[in-house]
Amino acid sequence: MCEPVDCDVSFSLNQIADGDILCYQKRCSLDQHRHPNVSSFFEYVHNRQVVHFRLLEKPKQDDFSLELSKRSTYDDVVEKVAQHLGMDDPSKLRLTQHIPHLQQPKHQYIKYRSIDHLSDMLLLRNPNQMSDILYYEILDIPLPELQGLITLRVAFHQATPNEVLFHIIRLPKGSTYSDLIDDLKSKVQLSRSDAELRLFQVNNNKIWKVYLPTEKIDAVHDPNVPLHVEEIPEVEKSAGPRDRLVHVVHFFKDNQHIQYYGVPFFFLIREGEALSDIKVRIQKKFEVPDEQFLKWKFAYVAYNRPDYLQDSDIVLSRFQQKNIYGPWEQSLGLEHSDMPTKRANQNRHSF
Repeated sequence: MCEPVDCDVSFSLNQIADGDILCYQKRCSLDQHRHPNVSSFFEYVHNRQVVHFRLLEKPKQDDFSLELSKRSTYDDVVEKVAQHLGMDDPSKLRLTQHIPHLQQPKHQYIKYRSIDHLSDMLLLRNPNQMSDILYYEILDIPLPELQGLITLRVAFHQATPNEVLFHIIRLPKGSTYSDLIDDLKSKVQLSRSDAELRLFQVNNNKIWKVYLPTEKIDAVHDPNVPLHVEEIPEVEKSAGPRDRLVHVVHFFKDNQHIQYYGVPFFFLIREGEALSDIKVRIQKKFEVPDEQFLKWKFAYVAYNRPDYLQDSDIVLSRFQQKNIYGPWEQSLGLEHSDMPTKRANQNRHSF
């Protein structure tokens, strides 16, 4: 609504009446100032927005702030952020929106050039409100290239020593779990060169799904959930026809309700094997001292209800029920309040 006034004619001919606002400006060349005239200045005032940027790894504290325009394009925003951070390549920045009512970043980042303007980055459709916070990450490769890859968080359970190493693995879209196995074998130390690997998903501290090497990664796995990989023990290859591979979970009682914790695992139980023999093998697996292991209790768990076992019980006899919905609904439970002595190390060189 900023219209030029003809200074050579009267107010009435300029249609100026009581209450109108007159603005003036000094004469200047158009390339001398960012907002050289009244209309461009008020457009700037109308659209200016101070945005607080936070490093995604530190989502609770502001890192820096920039005054931008709501009409700034995606490229404008990442370029201004890159300039502030002293980066040569703005395409190595990845932005994530803020959720005000949760005070945390969204799970999904902003894809490369998928949002046209800053106003769209700050507008949240549900609920319909504006934010003034964006999160940023500095990538090691350009975002368009990264979006053509699938990024997986992999927890590799080493056989020796008994520990977990975390890796970030990138593979082209359309890759299979067999491709992931080949890539992972080049990054980890195996107990033997011909070791076979098992891939599985853990949900709520229970084994939820085992993946086949032929399955495609992007069609099956949620990249936000770590993928667990372990060597298949040699003892499983000599399993008899009536032996059984069961799921084992760690739990404790909280007001008579089961609370699962820790990392579940697979365990081969022989036909006719008593609990006393199984306890010996599990104590050896976790290297638990005798005085500590005496406090552990063992139970057959189905539908979150433990049925405690005695040393003389033949364990596989409890796993013959036919009314169990799926293999993850029955497991061997270890009740104890102390975590196993398996260490979890972050392999930062894999990022």
